[in-house]
Amino acid sequence: MNSQPPVLNVANAVTVVRILLIPLFVWAFWEADTASRYLATAIFFIATLTDKLDGYLARSRNLITDFGKLADSIADKALIGAALIMLSWHDMLWWWVTIVMLVRELGITVMRMYMKKRAVMAAGKGGKLKMFLQSLFIGGLLMPWRDFLPDGLALVMEWLTWGLVAGALVVSIVSAIQYVQDARRITRESN
Repeated sequence: MNSQPPVLNVANAVTVVRILLIPLFVWAFWEADTASRYLATAIFFIATLTDKLDGYLARSRNLITDFGKLADSIADKALIGAALIMLSWHDMLWWWVTIVMLVRELGITVMRMYMKKRAVMAAGKGGKLKMFLQSLFIGGLLMPWRDFLPDGLALVMEWLTWGLVAGALVVSIVSAIQYVQDARRITRESN
C-alpha cells in the first residue's frame, strides 16, 4: 500500500513559515531606508534558507506530499515576485526586468499546468539555477553596501550584483525556451 505522509508535518510547516514571512518582508521593506533594508535583507535571507530546509526535511524524512510540492512552488514564486516588485517600486531594479521575470514565471506555470494532462514537467536545472541567481541578486540589491563598506568595495559588490541580475535574466529566458521545447517534444510524443 502506497500512502502519502500526513500533510501536517515539519517540512510543510517550514514551507508555511516561508509563506508567512512574505508579508513580513513586504512590511519591512515598505520604507527603503537603511534600517528597513537591513531588516528586509535578514527576512529574505531567512525565507530563502527555509526553502532549502523544507526540501531537505521532506526528502530526508520521506515527508514529500502533494500539498508540500504545491505550497513550496507557490512560496518560491510569491517570495521572489514580492521582492522583485518591491525593488522596482523603490527604483532599485528596472521595472522591465521585474516584468520579464514575472511574465516568465506566469507563462511557465500556466504551461506546466496545461502539460500536466500529458506529463509532469518537473523543475529543471535551469529553473533551479534561475531561482538561485534571483535570490543572490535580490539579496545584493537589498543590502545597503555603502553603509558599511568602503566606496571602492561597495562599488564592486554593486557591479557583482548587477552581473547576477544579467545572469538571472539570461538563465530565465534560456530555461523558459527549454521548457517550451520540452513541452513541444512531450506533445509530439503523446500524439
